[in-house]
Amino acid sequence: MSQPTPTPETAVRTRRKTEIGTVTSDKMNKTRRVEVERLVPHPKYGKFLKRRTVCHAHDEANATHVGDIVEIMETRPLSKLKRWRIVRIVRPGAQQALAGEGEAVQVAGQS
Repeated sequence: MSQPTPTPETAVRTRRKTEIGTVTSDKMNKTRRVEVERLVPHPKYGKFLKRRTVCHAHDEANATHVGDIVEIMETRPLSKLKRWRIVRIVRPGAQQALAGEGEAVQVAGQS
């Protein structure tokens, strides 16, 4: 038999945008502020300038923290500002790595 034709629901899911950005705020419950940086050329001089887009992303497990680099995906509106959700953590932030080392140093210092 032939392949079933894709339904409109599955076709929409394949066209969702994904971006990679840095978590800049984790103070909200299940919400993270993610900054996505991009380079745009100056209209007259051509020099590349850094520009950023701020996205509010849904993080169901509160797993990400400030400094983490995450992949976010476009989704239906979840609240007034949230239109993205966190798909995965690309690289944990420096704060988590330093916190882990600090605990190891304390345990070693106690024994």
